[in-house]
Amino acid sequence: MKAFIPLLCLIALPLWAQNAPEGWAVYPTRKPYVELVDATKAAIKENGLIVVTQAGPTKAAAARGISIPGNRVIGAFNNDYAVRVLETSVHAMIEAPIRFYITENKDGTANLSYKTPSFVFAPYVSEGGQNLMDIAAELDSTFQSIAERAVK
Repeated sequence: MKAFIPLLCLIALPLWAQNAPEGWAVYPTRKPYVELVDATKAAIKENGLIVVTQAGPTKAAAARGISIPGNRVIGAFNNDYAVRVLETSVHAMIEAPIRFYITENKDGTANLSYKTPSFVFAPYVSEGGQNLMDIAAELDSTFQSIAERAVK
């Protein structure tokens, strides 16, 4: 049975992810929401990025007496990437930090999603050129590593 559950998740992931909007990477998990938030922040640090921003309506809603599922946006970047992106496109920096999105499901599990950096920076390729797309490709790899580590 223990071997069956991971296999089922591997089968379900591509099916679920097919419904994701264009440019998104989606990682359904069996992790509880708070655990996935913590794991994502730890994986960001382990992969050389910094948690730059965090926002979510869950606690503010609770303070108003409204219960909603966990919902957190975590922006990740670092100064090295910021300087390199700015060297290629001033306008592209409006997209930094690039964000992870953690959403709680009705059963208490959570999903980790993000727009791929290549997708995020694609509108700026006419200004940033191949150098910007190379940076985005590096970030694609880093974000994938973060997500894979966080959902383990």
